[in-house]
Amino acid sequence: MAGLFGFLHRFWQISSPPTPQQPKTANALKFGILGAANIAPMALIKPAKLHPEVVVQAVAARDKKKATAYAKKHGIPQVLDSYEDMLNDPTIDAIFIPLPNGLHYEWALKALAKGKHVILEKPSVSNATEAELLFRSPILQGPKAPVLLEAFHYRFHPAWLHFVSLLDQANIAHANVHMPIPKLLFGDDDIRFRYELAGGAMMDLTYTMSILRGVFGSEPEECTGCEVVPMPPPNELCDGSFSGTWTFPNSATAEMHGSLRASVADLLWKEGIYVAVTHKPEVIVPGEYKEVVRTRKVTLHNFVQPALWHRIDLEEETVVRRTDGSGEVLSKTNTKTHKKVYTFQDAGISGHDSKPYWVTYSHQLDAFVDRVRGREGTGAWVDAEDSINQMRMIDMAYEKSSLPVRPTSKFRLTEGGAA
Repeated sequence: MAGLFGFLHRFWQISSPPTPQQPKTANALKFGILGAANIAPMALIKPAKLHPEVVVQAVAARDKKKATAYAKKHGIPQVLDSYEDMLNDPTIDAIFIPLPNGLHYEWALKALAKGKHVILEKPSVSNATEAELLFRSPILQGPKAPVLLEAFHYRFHPAWLHFVSLLDQANIAHANVHMPIPKLLFGDDDIRFRYELAGGAMMDLTYTMSILRGVFGSEPEECTGCEVVPMPPPNELCDGSFSGTWTFPNSATAEMHGSLRASVADLLWKEGIYVAVTHKPEVIVPGEYKEVVRTRKVTLHNFVQPALWHRIDLEEETVVRRTDGSGEVLSKTNTKTHKKVYTFQDAGISGHDSKPYWVTYSHQLDAFVDRVRGREGTGAWVDAEDSINQMRMIDMAYEKSSLPVRPTSKFRLTEGGAA
């Protein structure tokens, strides 16, 4: 009952966050949103209301009527005529880009060229070529360079930070990540299935590959296989579901499974969203005649939105076996413990405030503001090389599949920073 009450209380607070006691600071970062996207209320607008140093000031969309209705609905004070007007507005400090994937590279580069800080929805760009051009741009060099962040929001939540702390990354044997999303959320004609806009399930559920890279703390050596289920025509160049296998350093292996065409049962009653990590057997008590060997498995359920609900399972199998060459097992014990981590205090991380109802996006926004202000923060971040390597991994998967790598934008900045 206590668990159900906690879930309902958090859900209510996430949906209707308490009114902040602190007023907005005089130098609060003023954000502009490019596009009237459905993700923005959860990813920026609501978290900004809780943050004293952030104001969502403006929105621009290709359809101004849509932008006006969006601004009215979400309490955004300013509607600009175009994306260009947003970037040219000197009162806007930062830009949130939730546009279709194929437009990320162009508009992120244009915003950075205007000196705007940028939160860029994942996947950051369409492929590794674009990632190298964007994240290694001269605009991002130097002490006064604008801040660019790919929005892997789960990376900033205490649950993820605690989960990773439980892993012995050099001794992982296998990792398995599942992310089924019900097909009822997106029709076959959804914009995320348009190849020319860098669509596809592996792009949208790029979490699966990011999770594996975060689990191992290293880059994959090879994609050993990738099977996809293409969407029906005319979107057959985009995948609706995928499964892939990988090798990582230290002879480790991994698999990923994701779908935008899953059933509700797949999400709620079957496998659900999780990552499970099995460690190599470890001799913890060596002996002349017998030894004690431990194998650990750590699982994080619902890594994508742990504020709503999650659980970390720690399973240990301890085996006492002979060392005379027979391998005879003398005894075997299994233990399983569970933990939930909604705040930094729960994770044993001191010096950083957080509330149980802070979603991953709230933690991400907090880290972004810290980085812009030059503050240390929690240390959680997604840096340029991280984002480049992420796109390389996605390209590796498409190259191993029956589908092509997503197309590269023809947009380039001139030497002076103009289009």
